[in-house]
Amino acid sequence: MKRLGILTSGGDAPGMNAAIRAAVRTASTRGIGVVGYVDGYTGFVKGEYIELDDRAVGNQIQRGGTFIGTSRCPEFRDPTVRAQAAEKMLEADVEGLIVVGGDGSFRGARALELEQGVPVAGIPGTIDNDVFGTDETIGFHTAVNTAVLAIDQLRDTGESTGMMFFVEVMGRTSGAIALHTAVAAGAAAVVVPEGGDFQELVDRLETSIARGKRSHVIVVAEGERAGGAFKVAERVGRLLNRPYRVVVLGHVQRGGRPSPRDRIVAALSGALAVEALANGRSGMMIGMQRGQAVEVPLRDVVDNVHPDPPYELLQLAQMLSG
Repeated sequence: MKRLGILTSGGDAPGMNAAIRAAVRTASTRGIGVVGYVDGYTGFVKGEYIELDDRAVGNQIQRGGTFIGTSRCPEFRDPTVRAQAAEKMLEADVEGLIVVGGDGSFRGARALELEQGVPVAGIPGTIDNDVFGTDETIGFHTAVNTAVLAIDQLRDTGESTGMMFFVEVMGRTSGAIALHTAVAAGAAAVVVPEGGDFQELVDRLETSIARGKRSHVIVVAEGERAGGAFKVAERVGRLLNRPYRVVVLGHVQRGGRPSPRDRIVAALSGALAVEALANGRSGMMIGMQRGQAVEVPLRDVVDNVHPDPPYELLQLAQMLSG
């Protein structure tokens, strides 16, 4: 294999640049060239790429986002479009493709391999930590750090005013960010898509207020639509007759300097993805399981749903609140 392509797809996540850097420099040691497709599958479909060498990825490891760009590309769902994109790839002498993204990105990679025989390897990059086959995705650790820092800063105002703060974090179908943030920040309560009883939430806060606690931070996963924390806050505030404010962290969680952990996971993933393709293996995702980087068949990744966050974590968040 003389030339590889790499793209970042879907929502950006801190650490994507570190994965690109690791892939390029690992390939360089093997004498393999790398091109970066611009704006994800959109650039792949158009055949638009930039040459990546050791210098091109210098000073990128500490940057959030993805310097080669990302986007959603609905047209890539069309088999005809995928066939045309694969043809352009071969014309450019690109022999394999690394895809950094989430579940939807891997479905595209899997289809490309099955239909066109393109060797592919996946690297899970999404702050939601909702990809099957890996305990952690690139960007998740940084997103939790960002949310915890915000809550630490809100506590001062909460203590001063006696106001409740409802902090909305990202997570449409996964409460991973919310749960980890709630435990790490010592939140008074947490609301996640995986379930929970509203009356229990109210009772818990009421008991805490009766004990004299002045500051309350409630972490809320956004759910299907951003802004869901406003409805939760309005109901709780009315029932408890307490002042409140809603803080929606939104896309601030997807940016910023990646944490050391995300950089390490990205480095491992980028290097091993290149090694796999260079050694003739295809159709896998580099996942982290019990602290070790492993190859997970893309077939399993796209055919299964990531398990819900451990119920024990929800129990822990509730037990430690108060």
